[in-house]
This record gives sequence, structure tokens and C-alpha cells, in this order.
Amino acid sequence: MNRHDRGRREFEGLVGAPPEDLLAGVRLRSPQLYEALVDGAAAEILAHAELGRAERELATVAILAAIGGAEAQLATHTRAALWQGRSPAELRALCEHVALYAGFPRALNALTVVDQVLTDAGIPRPAPLRRVALADHDTVVAQRGDSGPAVVLVHSLGVDWRMWEPVMDRLAAGRQVFAYDFRGHGAAAGAPAPVTMADFGADLVGLLDALGLDRVHLVGLSLGGAIAQTAAVAHPERVASLALLAAPDHPVPDAFEARARAAETDGMAAQIAPTLTRWFTPDALADNPWGVQYARERIRRFDPAAWAATWRAYQTLAVRDRLRDFPSPVLVLSGEADTAAGPDFMAAVADRIPGALHETLPRTPHMQTLEQPDLVTAALDRFLGGLPGRRA
Repeated sequence: MNRHDRGRREFEGLVGAPPEDLLAGVRLRSPQLYEALVDGAAAEILAHAELGRAERELATVAILAAIGGAEAQLATHTRAALWQGRSPAELRALCEHVALYAGFPRALNALTVVDQVLTDAGIPRPAPLRRVALADHDTVVAQRGDSGPAVVLVHSLGVDWRMWEPVMDRLAAGRQVFAYDFRGHGAAAGAPAPVTMADFGADLVGLLDALGLDRVHLVGLSLGGAIAQTAAVAHPERVASLALLAAPDHPVPDAFEARARAAETDGMAAQIAPTLTRWFTPDALADNPWGVQYARERIRRFDPAAWAATWRAYQTLAVRDRLRDFPSPVLVLSGEADTAAGPDFMAAVADRIPGALHETLPRTPHMQTLEQPDLVTAALDRFLGGLPGRRA
């Protein structure tokens, strides 16, 4: 492979289009400049593996945003960053970061370019957020959809409402979909530590009151499903249906206490590997898509004391056999590749709830929405859309 072929190959691998297409105008106006870009920059600098392709594109977007006056190039490299698997949230965050170091005018101009590229790619704008005051802390709530039945999503331990982003937009067709940060997590970090699961359940009911929602469809993943069950047994009249994704109905005290103590003694960095291998498939960990990156960063930044307190509150889960007389429909979703709460475990949960539907999602691990969002969305849409009475 000669220098030109190496540069051409690297250019296409980086931005997703061959240079003779993307740089056709440059090639016509200045063959020398075209050669310098392909045979020089691409072959000699961009081909070096010290910086990964995705990292190079993030760096390029940030540099072009900061220098200003390079909107066409910024659009090209924003598209390339998407091609490399960087998330829309990262690209928007880069614009926010630029505001701190290069000023708001350049950040705002860059945001306009990034927003246009994302819009052209069919990517929705961020969900609107509102701050809500609960009994002893504040939190944030994201919303998609303005009308229809209300669906409230409760996230898993260690992350925040954004674990629902991959499913919210599609799930909001004909519905109002809400996702919030529960205490100790995301925007509610620093809230008083939970003591029991009843604290989480009361927060959820308080959220419904603050939002003016009398009756909702609750969807929770893992600890989020345990919180949803806790609220449902305390206030069944507020719950139109319940969807439990990889969610236990009883604690595993020894395992939960071990995870609490591990954070206290070893810190959060030591929790990344055991947690991610419990949450994701090996293929996802090897590929390292946005969902894995997001989960890793959430764990890394988590307060060890809050992590430990949450696991210990989780040990007080007391809903087993208390949903036998639950009057509303229940869906139980398990993942075929879940090593934490797999199909057999979740089938037993479903068996303890008369009339509950149990579905196993193929190739799906514990963190269902971050690895198989399409399968989760389709299952929830079937369940909610098939409920009797008005469409949910």
C-alpha cells in the first residue's frame, strides 16, 4: 500500500466517505492541497493509532468550535463524530464546554451547526427538563410527549434518567413519558441518604403529586423496578400498569452488602469492572458503545457513601408476594443474556403475580435499555398499547 492509498483508506475510515467525494471541490481547485490533505495529513498524522478515530473526531469538533469561522468543516467533522459512534449528548456537551474556554459566541455558533447536523440526521433534540421539589430534596424530570396516558420511567442503581433516552422518544408516540433522577443519583445527588425502600417509594409518589399525575403506568429497571413495586403496593390506586425490567421482588442481602462495603473500602474505580460485566454482554464491552461509556462514567463519578447507602436501602425491599392482589396489568421483562436477574429468576417473579405477562428478550443483558433499546421499546409499546380501555 503506497502513501496515497494509506491516506485515502485512513480518511474514509475516519469520516465515513472517500476523499475524492468529500474533497471533490478541493481537488478541482487545488490538486496540490488535495494531495497535502490525503497523502500528507491523512497518511502521516491521522493514521497514527495513539489517538483513536472517535477521539480524534471529538478533538477536531472541539477545536473547530473554539477557533470559530470554520462552520463548514465543523459540520463535516460533526457528521464524522456521529459516524465514529459519538453520541449527540457528547457533541452538545462539547459546545457547552467550549463556552467556558472560548466564550459563549463561539459556543452558540457551534451549537447551531451541531444542532443542524443532528436534525438532518433525524436525531431529536434533548428532552425538556424541569426541576421538581420533593419532601427533602430537588430532582429533575425529563419529558417526551405532551398528551396521552402518563408513563413514568424509574432508572437503575448507579446511573440516572438518561438510561431511558434510547427508548423515550419512540415510547412517547401518543403518550406523555417522564423519567426522573431518584435520590442520590444524577441531579438528586447530595440528597439525604435513603434508609429503606419506603423512602424511594415515597419520593416516587411525591413526584407524581408534584407533576399533577393521578394515575400512571410505571416502568422500572432493576432497582427502579423495585422502587416501582414499592410504590405500587403502597398506592395501587395510583398505578394503571406495572412493567418490571430485570427487577427483583426480594433482596439478596449478602450480595448487596458486599457491594456496599466494596465501595466503602476500595472506592468507585474498583466497582467499574464487576458492575459493567454484570450489566452488559462481552460483545458490548468490547465494542464500547455510548451506553457502556455512559454507565462507566456514571459509576466512576458516583459517591461511595451514596452507593453504599443505596445498596443497604435495597436490602429492605419487602414486596415479595404483596402483588398477588394487584389490580392492574403487569409485564415482566427478562433478558436472555442477563447474568444478574435472568429469565428463570424473572419467571419466578412473574409467577408470584397472578396474570402477569412474562417475556424474555433475546441477546439482552441486565442493562436492557442501554444495549437492546429497540427490543425494550417494542415490548413496552406492545404491552401499553394492548391494555384494555384507552390506549396507553
